[in-house]
Amino acid sequence: MSVVPAEVLPAGARAADESPVTRAAELAPAARLWPSLCAVYRAQLSRARVARIPLLFVATFQSVGIMILMRGVVDGGDEARAVVAGSSVLVVAFVALNLLAQYFGQLRASGGLDHYATLPVPPAAVVLGAAGAYASFTAPGTVVTAVFGCVLFGLPMTHLWVLLAVIPLAGAALAGLGAALGLLAPRPELATVLGQLGMSAALLLGVLPAERMPEVVRLARDLLPSTYGVEALARTFGERPDWAFVLGDLAVCGVVGVVSLAVATWAYRRAAVR
Repeated sequence: MSVVPAEVLPAGARAADESPVTRAAELAPAARLWPSLCAVYRAQLSRARVARIPLLFVATFQSVGIMILMRGVVDGGDEARAVVAGSSVLVVAFVALNLLAQYFGQLRASGGLDHYATLPVPPAAVVLGAAGAYASFTAPGTVVTAVFGCVLFGLPMTHLWVLLAVIPLAGAALAGLGAALGLLAPRPELATVLGQLGMSAALLLGVLPAERMPEVVRLARDLLPSTYGVEALARTFGERPDWAFVLGDLAVCGVVGVVSLAVATWAYRRAAVR
């Protein structure tokens, strides 16, 4: 058997033999949840940084004004605790529920969801990152409102550290609800209306003392996620708080937060594929 030298082969044959084998490029692995969540959170936080001062001022001024008005009606006791706790959590509802519903409603209408859909980030990271960024604005206003209310009604500030649990848990529950309303609303105008209605419900059902409400309204109050954050904070204003009930209310807030954020993630997937 003879071997033919390469020099005597046709040029086409040599090119065919020496051509490299082309392989399909491997796709990069999908981004993990936690790094994606942190990236979305930082991006949303820097985006909304310009509007931070107006948001804090409006939310805090609204709650402080409500407490001043209620001071002429409520003297003290359980009703004063309910007013202060409800006004403090109302700051969370204003930003996490109302503004987040408007944001996702506008994002869906403007095609912004298509941008996020092209990124290799899990849907849960988008929802949780935006919700966390908006809820972060509520912490200073909530603390200022709670301190002012304690001074106004003569309540003790000993256990205000419980806000460290109330703010994130109530914020998660309300942010998930706000994101779901914004993503499920067919139009941004309807998302704005739903956000306003949700904040009004948090105002009427959270700030007003439950003892003065009809039984039907009390049942509706129990269905509002922010109610349990209000109850947890209000219980700590007593001389001897019942920490079992406080932890129970916080646990309900946490469970509702997980469920509402899961619904918001599902709503995001549903809106992104359309």
